[in-house]
Amino acid sequence: MTKIFKNVIVKSEDNLGYLIFDRPKQLNAMNHEMMGEIIEAIQMLNLDPSVNVGVITGSERAFMAGADIKEYANQSSDQFEAFQEQGKLLYESIEHATIPWIAAVNGFALGGGFEIALACDLIIAKKSAKMGLPEVFLSLIPGGGGTQRLTQKIGINRAKEVLFTGKQYDSKTLYEWGIVNLLTEEESFEKEVSDFAKKLSRRPKKALRELKKLANLSITPIPFQQRLEEEGQTVAKLFMDPEAKDAIQNFIKKNEKKS
Repeated sequence: MTKIFKNVIVKSEDNLGYLIFDRPKQLNAMNHEMMGEIIEAIQMLNLDPSVNVGVITGSERAFMAGADIKEYANQSSDQFEAFQEQGKLLYESIEHATIPWIAAVNGFALGGGFEIALACDLIIAKKSAKMGLPEVFLSLIPGGGGTQRLTQKIGINRAKEVLFTGKQYDSKTLYEWGIVNLLTEEESFEKEVSDFAKKLSRRPKKALRELKKLANLSITPIPFQQRLEEEGQTVAKLFMDPEAKDAIQNFIKKNEKKS
């Protein structure tokens, strides 16, 4: 993977793919150019056979402080619609990926930045990180799925509080509410993100892919019984796969040695 971008950094190592937002002077706020680069970078990592887990983070003080308001304010109606459609592709490229994506929230994650984190499968955050959806202060609403993904993850009453107040919430509060999966200290953040992601990357890729798909299926309007049938078909398919056969036999041999 050799492509160099202007507003993001992309790298891969140890079966992990990293996407780093890199407009630190703007607190990594996202303009049209940056959004296009993020989408391209995510798609590159999704298609890279050596990448088992993706990690998204930001440079310096912020994860992402939302959209670049200066550019955002000057959009025509057509430009705004195109920006929103491009944003939809961004969030879906994370949510519908076959690999798990981790949002490593190192600082401010506001507006579209928080929405990117919500589209990820897991969130690891510094205790000092702040997250929120402040669009209400601009007489707007979140336009990147924030009203829907947030409600799915924490329930309607908590989601309404976040949306109505526009407040910035500390990561400890969001951990207690079930949005953040792991809290870290400032000095151990990068190591804890790396350790967690590496452990996850060692899980069988086929199983992770199906687990993500089925978990996401659970919050769709598809009937419960149909979702259970999908789960049953999936476990049967995996059971007959040589990878699972080998893993089961290795488990048996390992336990026989212990007894």
